[in-house]
Amino acid sequence: MAPSSYQAPTRGDKADKTTYSQSASSNLAQSQSTVADLLGGKGDAVFSVRPGDTIGQVVNVLKDKRIGAVLVTDQNGALVGILSERDIVRRMADTPGQTLPQQVEGLMTREVQTCAPDETLNAVLKRMTEGRFRHLPVLRDGKLCGMVTIGDVVNFRLRELEYEALKMKQMIVG
Repeated sequence: MAPSSYQAPTRGDKADKTTYSQSASSNLAQSQSTVADLLGGKGDAVFSVRPGDTIGQVVNVLKDKRIGAVLVTDQNGALVGILSERDIVRRMADTPGQTLPQQVEGLMTREVQTCAPDETLNAVLKRMTEGRFRHLPVLRDGKLCGMVTIGDVVNFRLRELEYEALKMKQMIVG
């Protein structure tokens, strides 16, 4: 005896012989999340210093804010450079005991890679990995509107993948 929920096929059921299976590529499509999506949850706080500040002042900002890099801006707030922990450590190796009084402008990276809010996180992650840098200022119409780190991007993508896995489990289980 068939279960009560069973319904025998009818004449029209077999008309379409084509089947449509799901695939890993259809279920795990490339993420189209953008930098703006990430900043929406993270916020747009940007910590900056001036070119005339000392490395000692920067070290205190990095420690107090628990961040790995600061942006260097001019008096109008325009981006003129970036300074990371890595830059400071390298200089300390070159000038032991003389680094903290030095000015930011002598140590900062002047040609800063930036991104836009509408860039995809996958593209940003690829640029950061290939360029071997961990911090990327975000510019909207030439003005600073945030900063993303490689950790921010990786964590955001991991949360997305966990959510996708959960949705697939729910779809399978019902």
